[in-house]
Amino acid sequence: MAGAPWGLGQKSGVRLGLVEERTGEVPGMPELSQEGERGRAAAPFGLAEVTGPSMVPTLRHGDRLLVHYGARVRPGDVIVLRHPFQQDLLVVKRAAERREGGWWVLGDNAFAGGDSTDYGTVPDELILGRARLRWRPLAPGQRSPLAVVRWALSAARPLSAARSRSASRRLRAR
Repeated sequence: MAGAPWGLGQKSGVRLGLVEERTGEVPGMPELSQEGERGRAAAPFGLAEVTGPSMVPTLRHGDRLLVHYGARVRPGDVIVLRHPFQQDLLVVKRAAERREGGWWVLGDNAFAGGDSTDYGTVPDELILGRARLRWRPLAPGQRSPLAVVRWALSAARPLSAARSRSASRRLRAR
């Protein structure tokens, strides 16, 4: 669909379906000024498309995410945030741990970079939301019945801190 509000550039790391291309604003996203309000607010959901290799093997280029805007972040969660130095750039990373001044975020792919090892702690106000579900679209070459069955069994996966704790521990150990 031409002119759809999908992109913030090729390097974005994640393209949000609900982001206004001109302003970078997320329509309907509540302004939350205090941490206590964050847990009580009825946060909207939105769709995002992953670009780039920084979250491989958890997320691949082209995967779709269901993002819960304003959700409480816990260590191990996959989150969508604004890049600290280039705020029109949105990225998807894993919240590794809480530190003074915000969150330490890491990509699951140690060779891709572009995480807190490069730019330090990410302030809370740059965290947009938490990814709840990963959906992997059917690849154009997957036409055989076996390939379609394998895709159907693995296309949608929840992204919860409980499922990803082992990856989070592995990342902290490096």
